[in-house]
Amino acid sequence: MSEATLSQSAIYSARPTVRIAGEADARITQLVVAMRMEEHEGGMSSLEMRLCNLAPTTDGGAELAFDSRSNLKLGADIAIYAGDSAAPREIFRGTVTALELDFKIGSRPELTVLAEDALGAARRARNSRLYTDKAPAEVVRAIAADLGLRPVITGLDGPVATWAQLNESDLSFLRRLLGRFDADLQIVGDELQVSPRSEVSRGSIELALFGQLARVRVIADLADQVSSITTRGWHAGNGVSVKGEATAGTHLGPGSGRDGKAALEDALASRSEHLGHMAVATDEEAQAVAEAAFDLRARRFVRAEGTAEGNAQLRVGAHVTLTGISAQFDNTYYVARACHLYDLQQGYRTDFSAECAFLGN
Repeated sequence: MSEATLSQSAIYSARPTVRIAGEADARITQLVVAMRMEEHEGGMSSLEMRLCNLAPTTDGGAELAFDSRSNLKLGADIAIYAGDSAAPREIFRGTVTALELDFKIGSRPELTVLAEDALGAARRARNSRLYTDKAPAEVVRAIAADLGLRPVITGLDGPVATWAQLNESDLSFLRRLLGRFDADLQIVGDELQVSPRSEVSRGSIELALFGQLARVRVIADLADQVSSITTRGWHAGNGVSVKGEATAGTHLGPGSGRDGKAALEDALASRSEHLGHMAVATDEEAQAVAEAAFDLRARRFVRAEGTAEGNAQLRVGAHVTLTGISAQFDNTYYVARACHLYDLQQGYRTDFSAECAFLGN
C-alpha cells in the first residue's frame, strides 16, 4: 500500500462545507474563517467554528450575516463535510450548543459556533440506576434507547451481572463500564457503535513523512509496560476467592515487531502490577479485567503525534501506516485522537495521536 492521493485534481478546494438540518448552506460555507473538530477514544466529538458575521447585500452594502432569523441557531442540527469539496466526506454531525459574537474596532464581526455530537446528551444526563442481571451489551442498548440512538454492538454478551450507575452521567458510566472490558464507543451518524478495541477498524490509510505527513513525534516508553497484571476478588454468594492473571497481550491491535513486555525485560527487568481497586466476582471476570488492563498498557508502548494534510478518513479507530520515519518506528498505528483543523492561512490539516504495541526491528 502507498500513500493515496487526496483528490483526482492537482488543485482542489478543501474548504469545509456546512449543512444545517440536512441542507447545504452556501452562505455559512463561504463565511467560514476557521474550524476545529476534535474526537477521542471514549466517544463524543466537539466542533468549534468561526464565521465572518458580515455579508454583502444586493445594494452594495453589508449586513450581519447571522441574526435571530438565521437557521444557524441554538439547537440547530449541524453537519460538517471535509476533504475535496467536489466529493466531501462527513466528519461531524451534532447540535449547536453555544453561539458567541465578537466585535472589535477595526475588525469584522465574528460568530463562533460550538457544537457537540449526539453523545452530548449522554454527557448532560446524570442518573443513579441499577442494571440487574444484565450483560454489558444490554446496558448499552438501554442507554442508547434513552438517547434516541441506534446501537451497533459487537460482542459484550457477558458477563451477566449487576451494574450500578451512581450519580454519574450516562457518558461517564458507559466509558467506565466499557473500559472494564477494553471496549470503545463512538458516534457515527445516528449509530452508537460499541465494540472491543480488537474489533475496531474504521479504515486504513498510509502517510509518508514529508509527503502528506508534515510532522511527527514518536516515543517508545517503558514507563507503563509490565510483565504481568493480577487481579483478586471474592464471590460473596459462595464464599470463594477469585483471581485472574495476564502475562501477555491478547488484542494488541495493528503493527508488528517487538512488544513492550519483551523490550522491558531486555532493557530493564520484569515487573508485575496488581489491580487492587477493581471489584470482581468470578474467575472469568477477574481474568477479563486483567487482560483488558494488560492490553491497554501494551498498546501504548509506542505513541505517535503528527500533523498531516487534511484527510477526512483520518478518524479515531482508523489504522494508519506511517512510513519514512525509521526502521524502528515505521509501523501501523491505531488512531486514538483526531483533530480536523481549517483556517484561511494554513488551509485544511489534521492533527492526530496514534498508538502501537510494537517497536520495529
